[in-house]
Amino acid sequence: MGLTRDAVRVRVPATSANLGPGFDTLGLALGLHDELAAQVRVDGLEVEVEGQGAGDVPRDGRHLVVRAMQATFERLGERPAGLWLRCRNVVPHARGLGSSSAAIVGGVVLARALVDDGAARLDDAAALDLAATLEGHPDNVAPALLGGLTVAGHGADGFWATRAPLDDRVAAVAFVPPTGVSTEAARGLLPVQVPHADAAANAARAALLVVALGGATEHLLRATDDLLHQGYREPAMPESLALVRGLRADGVAAVVSGAGPTVLALTDGTDGTATGLLDRCPDGWTAVRLDVDHDGAVVLSGP
Repeated sequence: MGLTRDAVRVRVPATSANLGPGFDTLGLALGLHDELAAQVRVDGLEVEVEGQGAGDVPRDGRHLVVRAMQATFERLGERPAGLWLRCRNVVPHARGLGSSSAAIVGGVVLARALVDDGAARLDDAAALDLAATLEGHPDNVAPALLGGLTVAGHGADGFWATRAPLDDRVAAVAFVPPTGVSTEAARGLLPVQVPHADAAANAARAALLVVALGGATEHLLRATDDLLHQGYREPAMPESLALVRGLRADGVAAVVSGAGPTVLALTDGTDGTATGLLDRCPDGWTAVRLDVDHDGAVVLSGP
């Protein structure tokens, strides 16, 4: 019991949630990472931020990583007198690539590593439940914590998640626009009710998507079709939906990444598709080819 005085460093991946039809359920960890470091101090709070969000995020107890760390310390019954935190952010903010989940999962894993026997006292299932409670839904925090392709949900016993089989050939191209859309704004466009036929169609496609990503990649285009959320969000991101439609018309399994506005194109990489897709990037946007991250949040050695 107690706190370690050594600095701890954590790497946590970007994520893409929904993947088309798997609304609030499916998530994929991507090879783009934030690195966070923290150390318990005798008093005070010092927060350093480099990279994405450096000019915008607070440097006090309102910082999302700090809030996640404090919630974890509280869950473990610890109260550090002071804290130093350094964030080196690479994951774009407000772009649908899981920046808030990376912050939350990073904070939970950092705090857990700063507590003696923290991993034994807060296993991954409990860490996931805490992170999803802080985020409000599990689809991004699950792959950020566990890596790979995850299926997640919520029930009477809390949040849960499991990894699903993933074909090694699967890769992605992310088309990132220059301006973001908040998750709250994107969710605010969703209707309270949807047609039963649309829900049934999405359930079939989400099930097929798990099969497609597990090896039957010839079904990726059909499996990534969505009727539940992307179209409703078009007023907030018309350029994203136009890009999705254009890519899909050419046989590319393109979706809105999470709440958007980033567009994610999934490919099995067997025909050079991923490399060729980079040329489809709209003016002013950034396109990057990303492998899948299979490790999730990892505690690294050294500060």
